[in-house]
Amino acid sequence: MTADSSLWTYFINASILVKLVMALLIGASILSWTYIMQRSTFLKKMRQSTARFEEAFWAGGDLSKLYAESAKHKSDLEGMEAIFQSGFKEFLRLHKQPNISAEAILASVRRAMNVAQMREQDKMEIHLPTLATVGSTSPFVGIFGTVCGIMLTFRTLAHVQQATISMVAPGIAEALIATAMGLFAAIPAVVAYNRFTTDINRLLNRFDVFQEEFSNILFRQAQISLNNATNPTDAAVIA
Repeated sequence: MTADSSLWTYFINASILVKLVMALLIGASILSWTYIMQRSTFLKKMRQSTARFEEAFWAGGDLSKLYAESAKHKSDLEGMEAIFQSGFKEFLRLHKQPNISAEAILASVRRAMNVAQMREQDKMEIHLPTLATVGSTSPFVGIFGTVCGIMLTFRTLAHVQQATISMVAPGIAEALIATAMGLFAAIPAVVAYNRFTTDINRLLNRFDVFQEEFSNILFRQAQISLNNATNPTDAAVIA
């Protein structure tokens, strides 16, 4: 008998309660692997788009042109580009207004970028609580199934005058499979959660650095505009 058929046989012969536990763990494992693949693809795309935008931003071109290019696909903006779009939009709105200080412009721009970054963080962290829940609870669910299976096995032996290993072993084996399935569901979820959390934190650090550098650029430009007592057009804003 093959290992697969043995596992299937144990599942078929298990009690209803243990079967329910196994089915729950199988469902949790499928769900977690679905989210693992989805988050992995999304974060890879986020890293690539961030790298492309950083390269374009620090190429030294006209920020107004870069802003106009981003506005063409505004609904698809992600990560650092979305933060840039929000911050520069706020800057263009305020720097034309009379009697406003560079500090006030900078504070408003920072608030706009912080809000945009929080939205990006929410998008990156979707499904992570589910992975954390699967990783933390699956072993205990598996142990619960094991305990129930062993209890049912010993209850059946209560009516037998002489118990043998051959009578006890199948029931215990069925019960222990629940623990193994709990670990099978939990370990990938925990590993993926830790990996995704690390990747997200690294991206957020890059976003924070970008905000600081971009804010300094806009602050200098606002000071120049105020010192010249002019209202620069959007096209005149250059990093």
